Amino acid sequence: MPNLLANVVVDSADPHSLARFWSELLEWPVAVAEPAEVCVRSPVAPYELDLVFVPVTEAKTGQNRIHLDLASTSPAEQLALVERAVELGGRPADVGQDGVPWIVLADPEGNEFCVLEPRDTYRDTGRLAAIVVASPDPRAATGFWTAALGRPIAEGAEPGLPHLEFLPGDPKTQKDRLHVDLVPEDQEQSVAALLERGARRVDPGRQDVPWVVLSDPDGGEFCVLAARDLRGR
Repeated sequence: MPNLLANVVVDSADPHSLARFWSELLEWPVAVAEPAEVCVRSPVAPYELDLVFVPVTEAKTGQNRIHLDLASTSPAEQLALVERAVELGGRPADVGQDGVPWIVLADPEGNEFCVLEPRDTYRDTGRLAAIVVASPDPRAATGFWTAALGRPIAEGAEPGLPHLEFLPGDPKTQKDRLHVDLVPEDQEQSVAALLERGARRVDPGRQDVPWVVLSDPDGGEFCVLAARDLRGR
């Protein structure tokens, strides 16, 4: 049963400040601003995608396993995005890149992201081009998430939605500071199908939440929310 990609959730020491950075960089409005979370919402149809910033006490350590890629439509726009990110408090980041056409930065809390050179692949995604995950087995991860979303996760993705991409990387060793939320047609049936495909249940630490926390075959946490219609929320 397919699920909709609803949110990218980001752990943050200061959710309101970090949300302002991303809201201004992406030119996405702040849709929700509460003590427990701040949501920055894509204005691109067919339905909204949120960046959700939530408070945590744990400091970031090491390079994130998951990062965001931003799209540009020209070399000039790529440089303008980089300049804007730095003006807002971002900074250059070194993740071992050398001679690549994209530019690696970190947001004010050190979360790495890339500003890509123009690519036709991302012409329909909007500003947020891709959610990129380091995986010890990218092919298996791609198969799991293609089935979970019921659509191609990279080329051929729905207009207005970022691609979900898996690149070779080391196994997961700590909790991810970014994760995704899915919205199903039926939560119970969706969770059962995901478990059959190799997902595992994760203790959310609270028993009163309406979502179900799972991990994919790589151990990456994600949430299956209660069923609802995102189009027109």
